[in-house]
Amino acid sequence: MKQQMKSISLGWTGASGAPYGLTLLKCLLEADYRVFLMISSAARVVLATEQGLKLSANPAQATSQILTYLGCERGELVVLGKDQWFSPPASGSAAPKQMVVCPCSTGSLAAIASGMSNNLLERAADVILKERGQLILVPREMPFNSIHLEHMLKLTNMGTVIMPASPGFYHDPKSIQDLVNFVVARILDHLGVDHVLSQRWGYDSGIEAETDN
Repeated sequence: MKQQMKSISLGWTGASGAPYGLTLLKCLLEADYRVFLMISSAARVVLATEQGLKLSANPAQATSQILTYLGCERGELVVLGKDQWFSPPASGSAAPKQMVVCPCSTGSLAAIASGMSNNLLERAADVILKERGQLILVPREMPFNSIHLEHMLKLTNMGTVIMPASPGFYHDPKSIQDLVNFVVARILDHLGVDHVLSQRWGYDSGIEAETDN
């Protein structure tokens, strides 16, 4: 019997950082996930500005555009409209057990922390929280004010992983994509998805471990 495809919810919001979201999506599809993708109106502006990717408002057409842009033929991408309340991510009985919002705007962070559920993305995150699933939020903002930090603390206390898009440099990055890959690699680690995006600390560094004489 064919193994059931793994499913995950992914949200793109209006924070800068479209390359993070696109790279993460490609990695999930290549790992044979079914990805339920929710894109805010502001995220569409960011995608067009940062990547030149102007998505159709029609979910089916947007799905085709994204797959063509990524050149990905694996996995299954389902782009959802913000009012598709009968889609799986909207219900605790059908939603995936994992969700990532990457990039996550501070506005979306606030809405999720407050349980607003004004659109499908916010509702999907609320479902993950109430069902005790795994929620990862990737804010791309600096500096944080006390309101942002209070929302992050509130969500962390509920089990959410707050993972700011803060790439390291110990792996000697040679390009912007190397920095993007570093952040996406950490997200994939938390999701339990195998990858070869970034060198791990202490491996293949050419530095021998110190030993006591």
